[in-house]
Formats: sequence, C-alpha cells, structure tokens
Amino acid sequence: MPDNRPQTAQTAAVELPGVRRLRLVEVAPPRLTGEQSTAMTRMWDDAVATNPSLFDGPTVVCSELEWEAPETLLLTWYRATYRLFLLRLAPVHSVSAPSVYVTVSQPTDDGRLLVGRMASSTAAPGRWQLPGGTVEPPAAGSALDMVALRRHAARELAEEVGRDVSHHLLELWAVTRGDKGNVGLHFRAPARPVAELAGQYNRLVAAEGARGRVPELDRIAFIASDADVAGLGGHCADFLPVLAARHAACDQSDRHEARR
Repeated sequence: MPDNRPQTAQTAAVELPGVRRLRLVEVAPPRLTGEQSTAMTRMWDDAVATNPSLFDGPTVVCSELEWEAPETLLLTWYRATYRLFLLRLAPVHSVSAPSVYVTVSQPTDDGRLLVGRMASSTAAPGRWQLPGGTVEPPAAGSALDMVALRRHAARELAEEVGRDVSHHLLELWAVTRGDKGNVGLHFRAPARPVAELAGQYNRLVAAEGARGRVPELDRIAFIASDADVAGLGGHCADFLPVLAARHAACDQSDRHEARR
C-alpha cells in the first residue's frame, strides 16, 4: 500500500528498549476546529495536485504511548485518514498526530539486511527504508492487536518485496519513536538466502509491470550495518540507521553463539 507519511527528517529515531509486549486501546479522536479542518482540506488538495497517486485512506494515529509495566507498552490510538498527517505541517493550525507504522526486518543467511527505495509515485520518493507501511484501523468489531499487526507486516512484505511469510513467524523486534513522535513497530522475519529474496522481488516487479503498475519499492539492496546506510545514496527513514545498527549487533551475537 502507498506510504502516505510525510518524508522524515534526517535525525535518527529513538529505540524504546526492552519492549516485549504491546497493548493497544482505541480512544475517540480529538475534535478539530473549523480553522483546522479548512487548513487540512486545503493542504490535502494541494498535495494531491502535486502527487495524484495519494489517497485519503483510513489510518491509525497514536494518542499516547506509555509504559504500562516493565517490558509492556500501552498504545492508545484513534481512527483518522491520511490527510490529518498534513495538518502537522500547518504553521498556525498544527496538530500532534503521530502515525503508527510497521516494518519487517528481513535478514539474509549471510548476515545482511534487505532494504528498499520508495518509488517516485509514493509520498516519499527516493527514501530508503525497510518494507512496511502505515497501520490501518480494523473493521468494526475486529481488534487491533499483535495478531493484526503481524498480519499487516506480513502483507507489506509480500506486497513490496514478493516475500510470503506466515505472520506467526514474525516476532516483535523493536519499537521506535521518530520524527513528530511517529511510532514504529518493527518485526523480524526468518533469514533467507540473498538469491531467493532477489528472485522474489524480481518476479514481483515483472508481475507489476505486466499489470501496468510501478512497485512501491523501485529498488532493493542488502546492507550489513548502519555504516552501509550512507552508501545507499539519497535519504533514508529516520529509523533505518538505528535498526541497521541493531541488526549488526544481533548478527555478531548470533555468530558468536554459533561458534561456542
């Protein structure tokens, strides 16, 4: 799905350490003033005029994120649409509206990490990041919980990279807070060979091209650590250096344990 988060600044996100569990609770959305609603509509119309591929789909917005217990975060959230995120940029009528998104860390069996570059048709053209996207609210009567988040993350990996993995195999790996307070819920998939992942991505590109569509990620690469991020060229998501460093540390730890 298109990633309608505004482009992030080049400041690094902050990882919230020690998160093992996440509880999600829905709350009522805040009311906007008439001036805020007018400004939001005007900004959205301008954005769509610049990039017609944008759509005002449903999304989850973080109301509050706090520790509920050791290793447990409580995330309260409300329903909105993508245009609300633009209102954060309004000089006078700005609102705090942190997005909630998922990513998938897809390691390779030689110790690297798959990353992708957002296509020109997305809201963040040229940005390097992990496969993922903004979280959508569940249908009425359904819960937004860890199972739903894992399924969403698995769907993003399939749609953007062509890699099908059961959501049961995805583990919550990290939680970050970044630009404008955005909350990143980062999952990790089992390692696979580089050739296999590249082949799945190339088949996805071919299938999308046959349908006259451009993939959300117009290029993929494999990095070993945060030191490789600068070599990708262009800008990157604020969480990428943080998670690339975490990946490198985990890989070194895994290799050390394997030698013992």
